[in-house]
Amino acid sequence: MSNQHTSALTFRSLHHDRTAPLALANVWDAAGARLVEDAGATALATTSAGAAWSLGVADGDRLGRERALGLVARVVAAVRVPVSADIESGYGTGPDEVARTVAGVLDAGAVGVNIEDAAPDGSGPLRPVAHQAACLAAARAAADAAGIALFVNARIDTYLRAVGDPGTRLRHTLERAAAYVDAGADGIFVPGVTDAATVTALADGVGVPLNVLAGPGGPSVAELGRLGAARVSLGSALAEAAYGTARRAARAFLTTGTCPVPEEPAGYQELNLLLSARG
Repeated sequence: MSNQHTSALTFRSLHHDRTAPLALANVWDAAGARLVEDAGATALATTSAGAAWSLGVADGDRLGRERALGLVARVVAAVRVPVSADIESGYGTGPDEVARTVAGVLDAGAVGVNIEDAAPDGSGPLRPVAHQAACLAAARAAADAAGIALFVNARIDTYLRAVGDPGTRLRHTLERAAAYVDAGADGIFVPGVTDAATVTALADGVGVPLNVLAGPGGPSVAELGRLGAARVSLGSALAEAAYGTARRAARAFLTTGTCPVPEEPAGYQELNLLLSARG
């Protein structure tokens, strides 16, 4: 059994831990990946937003397949824990292109993908259900062909983008979830939801591990787990915090002419040692 396949099975098992949800602090570079692993992470996921910003473009399918896959490969090489890749809408308009991206993710060594149903071409807020289901089925087929138990996490943006009537949004989301699971999704990710009633209803209704997004001022990982979430992600929050720290430090330096000291800096020697351990 290959190391990657073993890692994929480990990653799957982390979604079924009855003691606690899988907590994913999303990263966007190798150094950040090592820091998060060293902090005790059992698995990692990339953030498309952080990756895009670090490479000088806006989030929203602007990063492109090759640069996204390069980032995934660097993160995988930097750590020993399983890695899931945020591939936005799959960096393609149809199933064949999504399958090509997933094949690249597997070549990079990752064992999970996050595929969202936002429409990257501006044709609407979300892709049609049947089209997105076909893309997910293509992702599943690409993984099966490679012999890797890739965890396909299907993201549904009904709440994040406030799609449709609020009164029917839950039903609409569950209908999408059912179609995506039938197409081969292993998990359902619904960002933009933290209220207890909705998280519980989604967890009860999707039939597979539910992923939700944590955020400042929201419920804790443990609280979301008690509501039924199996996986809790930070999304772009770490990247936003890091860039916020950089902005404050730069402003202080340019204003006072002195070198600001963060409360808990990741020092030169610490970062060198962390990365040397995998070099």
